[in-house]
Amino acid sequence: MARQQTGRAGRGHRGVREDRGPVRYGPPVHDPGLPVLPELAEVLAAAAGRAGPEPAGGGDALREAAVGYWQRRGLRGGPEHVAAAPGAPALLLALLAAHGGDVLMPRPCPAAWIPQARLLGRPAYHVPTPAECGGVPDPYALLETVRRVRAEGGRPRLLLISVVDDPTATVAPPELVREACEAAVAEGLHVVSDETWRDTLHRPRDTVLLSPAEMCPDDVTVVCDLAGALTPSGWPVAIARFPDTGRAAVRHARTLDVLTALGALVAEPVAAAAAHALREPEAVTDRIRRAAALQSRIAAAAHRAVLASGALARPPQAGRHLYADLGPLRSRLADRGVTDSLELEEYLTERLGTPTPGGHRFGDELGALRVRLGTGALLGATPEQQTESLTAVAPLELPHVARALSIFAAALDELR
Repeated sequence: MARQQTGRAGRGHRGVREDRGPVRYGPPVHDPGLPVLPELAEVLAAAAGRAGPEPAGGGDALREAAVGYWQRRGLRGGPEHVAAAPGAPALLLALLAAHGGDVLMPRPCPAAWIPQARLLGRPAYHVPTPAECGGVPDPYALLETVRRVRAEGGRPRLLLISVVDDPTATVAPPELVREACEAAVAEGLHVVSDETWRDTLHRPRDTVLLSPAEMCPDDVTVVCDLAGALTPSGWPVAIARFPDTGRAAVRHARTLDVLTALGALVAEPVAAAAAHALREPEAVTDRIRRAAALQSRIAAAAHRAVLASGALARPPQAGRHLYADLGPLRSRLADRGVTDSLELEEYLTERLGTPTPGGHRFGDELGALRVRLGTGALLGATPEQQTESLTAVAPLELPHVARALSIFAAALDELR
């Protein structure tokens, strides 16, 4: 909801801030901070003359490319078990509509999850996560939430999780994933595993990543937004992998029906570029490796700045962001008129000059002073600077990166 503001936010008078709260003013997609890969741009340009959309759920080439992508990650299945949509929100909306029932999700959770459940009028229940990571609920808290919801007359049917998590940038340990999924399946829940960020691990050789679909193949649908690592965010494509069961086949068909009703079809030129990226030619895999290594260094530096200010954050393990808790700085923030995450979002967005969504966007309590801090903006303001950051041996020593990190650290340090 929009809020009444005074002072700085209201420019000296009370007024309604339309850019705070409504779904259309939600947090922007993650800024990768890197230019479009030239090879993908060439594929898109070559297909630009195709005027029509793909069929509902994606054409043969796109779905077959998705099959190969998942097979290389140990998840087998045919193209008949795949559906594609123009972005994760449309795909998730279709999946929720196809499954029915109440939805459970961790707190915090990706910003796109809550609006989709609300649009369908579905009750959504948040489950606490353990101390070591986000994205996957504590198994005991999950069981207790399921029992409570049922006792209140609810119908919990679906659990959404993200093993490589947005917003916390953490990776759930395999034992936690197993326990949470086994608990969910035992209670009759289907699991939707959002694996958008699985290819952005900062230290892939040192991080054990386990997909829930490897453990519970008949009870897990995998979702991946290609904007996580493979394609630009402005070319929206997301894919879903359904289990090989009769029940899943029915849900797959329902998902395609919803996508058709929404007109949520992937444009053919975008589908061509997405299929090319999913086949993972050398240029694509090289960009993924370089980008992850760069983000590892940048995110580590940003994390050090957060801790130096007295704020808290789990060490980022993936993605291009980190999730900071500025609760320890509450008194200094209150002196600046910042008392909740809405006000914190506005304050840091102004200070940092880049969107800094508050924790309320991710299902956290409004009174908790938490924000998602993006690292893409630290890589440079122009394609030339961004490319230099990507190829540099010591990116933190580049003048534009050092300057951006200095501004970032100063904005937090002044709150000490």
